[in-house]
Amino acid sequence: MRSLIRSNVFWPLVALVALLAVNVVARPGFLGVRMQDGHLYGSLIDILRNTSPILLVAIGMTLVIATRGIDLSVGALVAIAGAVACTQIAASPTPGAASTVLIAIGTAVLVCLVLGAWNGFLVSVVGIQPIIATLILMTAGRGIAMLVTGGQITTVNSPLYKSIGAGYLLTLPVSAIIAGVVLAATALLTRRTALGTLVESVGINPEASRLAGVRARSIIWTVYVFSALCAAIAGILISSNVTAADANNNGLWIELDAILAVVIGGTSLMGGKFSLTGTLIGAFIIETLRITVISLGIAPEVNLVFKAIVVILVCLLQSPVVQRKFRARRRAVAQEHGEAVEVVA
Repeated sequence: MRSLIRSNVFWPLVALVALLAVNVVARPGFLGVRMQDGHLYGSLIDILRNTSPILLVAIGMTLVIATRGIDLSVGALVAIAGAVACTQIAASPTPGAASTVLIAIGTAVLVCLVLGAWNGFLVSVVGIQPIIATLILMTAGRGIAMLVTGGQITTVNSPLYKSIGAGYLLTLPVSAIIAGVVLAATALLTRRTALGTLVESVGINPEASRLAGVRARSIIWTVYVFSALCAAIAGILISSNVTAADANNNGLWIELDAILAVVIGGTSLMGGKFSLTGTLIGAFIIETLRITVISLGIAPEVNLVFKAIVVILVCLLQSPVVQRKFRARRRAVAQEHGEAVEVVA
């Protein structure tokens, strides 16, 4: 229990449980899951499906932040991926064909990988500050998506493409399965190989890492490309769920939700050690909070205020100053208890 309380994911987990408890009080059947038409349905399943795009973007953002960087362009990359994929499918004479969908997805991913490599080049080679380097694409990216779609909302009629974001596999949402696979693969690569240690070492001290023989430039470049890959997958999930590409709204402010999920999960913006488990919990908190606001009948616009409150509370509980005060308080209580025992004896 002591090790759990000291863990960075303890307070985020408490916050998530508290949000779920509020929903149960507001709607007693909130935790209910039922089988219908061969699929699982319920509020928890909706949270699982809607969290998937945020989680995907947050996974890439976790590694970027671990290298002491930031990627503000992921929202624009989400819009670009959806625009490229939907435009190709809509222009094809066979929009429902598997080859058409696969080529469209492949093209969208390739475009985002190139743009991610551009971000990595600006940060690792040119030496531009990450917030400025990615702000360039954040500003221009939606303009690129608008050019791809011709300034219109591009709709597609492809059951196969729709099944990626809105379909089910083994009774679970396909989008949740995709996000889970990406999370598991990332955890495997970063925790079962030296890659995670290298990423953390670059974030803790890039110069020392370079002197120790770590190719910091290559590591930084790689994490920005990976962040773009995660954003591309999220963009495909979002556009396929609504079978349309909206350059103005797809992925709007998702970069902020991803950063919040990473920070809530205990990863420091100063770089270094990161927690994919914490990022997963943080992503669930972001989506559960949105559902909670709706369940309580509060205007959706107020969601931003509640989101800020939750982030402030979790970050305060995770801060070194507050944790030191908690530890000092526990030691004081333990000493008082020990003195009382001695007096009784």
